[in-house]
This record gives sequence, structure tokens and C-alpha cells, in this order.
Amino acid sequence: MKLALIAPARRKSGKQGLTGRAFQIPPLSLGVIASLTPPEVEISLMDENLHDVDFSDTPDLVGITCLTASAPRAYEIADRFRARGSKVVLGGIHASAVPLEAIQHADSVVLGEAEGVWGGLLEDFKAGTMKRFYKGAKPDPSQIFAPRRDIYERKGYFVKSVVQTSRGCPFGCDFCTVQRFFGTKFRFRSVHSVVEEVRSLATKFVAFVDDNIAGSYPHAKQLFAALAPLNIRWICQAPIGIGKDSELLKSMRKAGCRGVFVGFESIVPDCLKEVGKSFNVVEKFREHVKRIHDNGISVEGAFIFGFDHDDKDTFKRTLDFIVKAKIDFAQFGILTPFPGTKLYQRMKHENRILTGNWEKYDIAHSVFQPAKMTPEELEEGRRWIEDEFYSFRGSARRMLGLGKRIRYLLPVLILNASYRQYVKAYR
Repeated sequence: MKLALIAPARRKSGKQGLTGRAFQIPPLSLGVIASLTPPEVEISLMDENLHDVDFSDTPDLVGITCLTASAPRAYEIADRFRARGSKVVLGGIHASAVPLEAIQHADSVVLGEAEGVWGGLLEDFKAGTMKRFYKGAKPDPSQIFAPRRDIYERKGYFVKSVVQTSRGCPFGCDFCTVQRFFGTKFRFRSVHSVVEEVRSLATKFVAFVDDNIAGSYPHAKQLFAALAPLNIRWICQAPIGIGKDSELLKSMRKAGCRGVFVGFESIVPDCLKEVGKSFNVVEKFREHVKRIHDNGISVEGAFIFGFDHDDKDTFKRTLDFIVKAKIDFAQFGILTPFPGTKLYQRMKHENRILTGNWEKYDIAHSVFQPAKMTPEELEEGRRWIEDEFYSFRGSARRMLGLGKRIRYLLPVLILNASYRQYVKAYR
């Protein structure tokens, strides 16, 4: 039996060709699917962000995962393989949010996490009795296995060694898809299983891809203490609130943390309250960033524009804050009502959704009617702050602001230059 696992790239909206993402990492979900598959099955992985999909072969079964922006391309790939006689399974966040849409392009759709259903699906495939939909219970952390990394390309990924230590989130931010897909509670893998997975990696640099590696401070401190003897360097995602716990920050640094991705989202308190993220305290942002920096950890901030309390001045005020806070890197996105979220339901109820073209749901386009500016002004403002932040002047200013972290000058310089090149190519 031949199984092809495919990670589709997204098409450039309104343009020819496909585009990947900056700093590409391996498709973790497909690696997990491979680990759940019996060893006698012949598995191939096609990551379209690295290489073109090979349509010359006809696998027995094709598994495709997709986000919303890549859904049209995923459907196109699925249709082509089905026309050649392959059976196709669609899964991932988007397919789980709109299964009735996804099933129009597949033989089966997996809703949510695959651990509890993948084995049964394969048995049904062999018997010729595949169901249209498979939905399993949230797997216990002991059932969450490491991905099969041998299926990944050796070259082409920014970080190949990606590790997930937990799933789920109790914070119901209106714009976030995590709760719908992974549930409302943190499910932590055992510290032992995570450490053993990291030990198995032939690398000293790891990316932890949890949505919040510090969801439980006691668990996080146990994990960091266990990682410290491994002498690795790593990056992660965590809330800005980690800046209030000096003990946690010291343990992160000692364990090898060198960078953290933080979802600030907005510097306007009313915007955070609007989408259920008022636990982010704007008045504490700069203080927390300084504490993180003081522990030798770089900060990449994520900022979203288009909230109902945002106006055209928000872009300038946000840039001023970033400069004063000395944030090392930043990601700028437009508020996007992804299907399955509370935000999508509210926008749809208010009749503010402007398009159902999923290709535009890439956080770079305004797919809804903003409250205090036009869609064009929102897109223009996002481009402006991105250009300003990653300009030569902006990058030089960050180099000069490293202070005690001057030893990071070269990597920060390289990453800022890479971001600048990506911004140009992306457009």
C-alpha cells in the first residue's frame, strides 16, 4: 500500500504561482500521521512549500492537511489525485471547521486530532468501507507521539527539529482556532517523553511549537529543569505574562531558551477586551519585555490590526511602542475571521464578511469591513508598519538597542535581513 502525505502551499491571491512561508518548518501533523501508520505501508511526503507535487504517481491513499489560506490549493490537489483513482483524506484546522465543504473534494474528512481514528480509517480503507467523516476523542497526552522525522526533507527547513509538548488552550480568544481544534484544556505530555524525544534529535537547536509552552508554570519549570542538562538552544511561543515571573525566566534561560514568540496582538486595551484577551495588560508590556531581555532571551512580537477600536493612527502608535520596547522581531497581521471561530460567527452575524475566497484569509488581506477605516486603509497600514520596521533604519536601530545582548548581534542582523527579503518576495 502506498500512502502520500501532502502539505499544500497556498496560491498567491490574484496572482499566478504558489508561495510558501518564511522560515518554513516541517509539517508536524503529517509526521505524526506517519508515526501512527503501520510500518508495512510505504509513505512519501510532498511538502509543496519546498517542492512541486508529483502528480505522475498514483498512490493508493492520499492524506492532505491544510490551513484556511491553503484550502483552495488543497482541494485542487485532492481533485487531481481523485481523478487519477487515488482515495483522498482531508484533515487539519480548515477541514475540521468546514467538513461539509471539504468532503466535496475528498473521500473522507478527519475532524480534529487523528490519534484516535487514523488506525481505524486505514482498516476501513483496506476493507473498502471508508466513512465520510471521522471524529475521535481528544487523545490523552500519553497517546501523543513524536513525528516520524525520516520522512522530512534533509534541507530546506529553517528549523527541522520541531517538538510539541502540549495541546489545547483554556483562553477563548475570539479570533483563535486553537480551542476549536485542540480543546479548552491544556494536555501536557510527560516531561520524560519530551526529554527523550529531544535527546533523540541530532541537533542542538530545537523549536518548541506549542501555542503556549508556559501554560502551566509549575509544569513548565519542571520541563525546563529537565532540559537544562541537555545543553541545547531553543525557541518557543509563550504569553507576555512570563515577564512577571523572574524564576520562570531564569529557568528558561538556563534550559537554553534564546527566543520567544509573543502574541501582544494590540497596544489598545479596548481591542484586547474586544476579543477576549484582556489578560494581556498593555501597561505591563514594556516592563515584561525588559525582564525577558534581561535574561538573555530575544522577543518576537505578533501584532494584529483591524479591531473595532483600531483607527488609522494605531499603526504609528504601535511602531512607537515597538521601538521603545526594543522588540527584536515582529509579525504584523490583519484580524482574520477564520471559519469556526467566535469572530467569524460575529462578523457573519453583523454582515461584515466581504469575501469567501479562502486564499485571502492569509492575515495580509482585509476580508471583512473594519469599523474605523476602509479595507484598503487597513491593508495599506499593515504594509506601512512592516516596511518601516524592517527598513534599514529600523533594523539598524534594533542593532544599536541590543545593549547587554550584543552577543546576539550577528543572528539578529541575519534574521532581520531575512525578514526584509521575505517581505519583498511575499508581495
